[in-house]
Amino acid sequence: MSATSGAVRPPDAGARASAVDRLAALATPAGALGRLGDLAVWLSATTGEVPPPDLRRTGEVRLTVFAGDHGVAAHGVSAYPAAVTPAMVRTVASGRAGVSALAAAHGVSVRVLDVAVDDDLADLPPSVTGRRVRRGSGAIHVEDALTGEETVTAVELGRAVAREERAAGGRLLLGGDLGIGNTTPAASLVAAALGLPAEEVVGRGTGVDEDGLARKTDVVATALARTRGRHDDPVDCLAALGSADLAATTGYLAEAAALGVPVLLDGLMSVACALLAERLAPGAAGWFAAGHRSTEPAQSLALAKLGLEPLLDLGLRLGEGSGAVAAVPVVRSAAALLRGTALLSEVLT
Repeated sequence: MSATSGAVRPPDAGARASAVDRLAALATPAGALGRLGDLAVWLSATTGEVPPPDLRRTGEVRLTVFAGDHGVAAHGVSAYPAAVTPAMVRTVASGRAGVSALAAAHGVSVRVLDVAVDDDLADLPPSVTGRRVRRGSGAIHVEDALTGEETVTAVELGRAVAREERAAGGRLLLGGDLGIGNTTPAASLVAAALGLPAEEVVGRGTGVDEDGLARKTDVVATALARTRGRHDDPVDCLAALGSADLAATTGYLAEAAALGVPVLLDGLMSVACALLAERLAPGAAGWFAAGHRSTEPAQSLALAKLGLEPLLDLGLRLGEGSGAVAAVPVVRSAAALLRGTALLSEVLT
């Protein structure tokens, strides 16, 4: 199996240095802008512009929601039935989901792709359904999620989507997830990548009770034991423990970094895939910023490994890319400060 690529170039060091100098020269006390200043420097480095762009033009900030079903959903790991997945794909496609409301408020373009939904979705257009890799993914505690060929296909699909989003004018890309049961494979991927036991990574997802949490932990522990020895290779790990939608998200993140396009990550699924994307394309993490901290413990563990501190911590666990979209105004605020604040030298003349 091969879907890996070479190391990606780092963000522009010259732009970073110039942004640091500009930040220090602003008519503000040293350090007064806090993490907004750091974010502005990151945005300058990843866009190669000082000051950074304001990202307010239509289509510059773009979200792709990768949708898929997961075999573990039939094993008591979620508070909701798998039938919710196709219903929510339709809701996102109609522009009436939670993320749709946020995106409309903040000028973010949204597309949803059926990568592995276990439903025909015959009422939806090919722009949603025409890229499907398979229907559903295997229950990872008893079988692989995907074949090797399907995994490579899904990763390459994600790469193609990133290229399409850049070609459509995207200057800041966001990745979202949609699929009942998806926190189970995502937690498994984090555990495998970090060498952690199930007990440290499993959270309540959509809100399972104590019995559900115990079942979910058992499923992840069994999946990790079943696939022992296959966790080091990112593509094989995705085949064994992931899903088609997670593999596509991984390819999307890796390709965005390779293209030199900054990415605002969302919750657990997005950050789990970022860990794998860093393995597929070493150096990719330099192009990522974390939109928010979810309630899932595995996400915080993965963020720490990536060296990322989330912009928001609102207790969100909606998915769909909603946390990343909610953080877009923070990114624009950081850009505005570096763009519009007077220099101290100007004030004193």
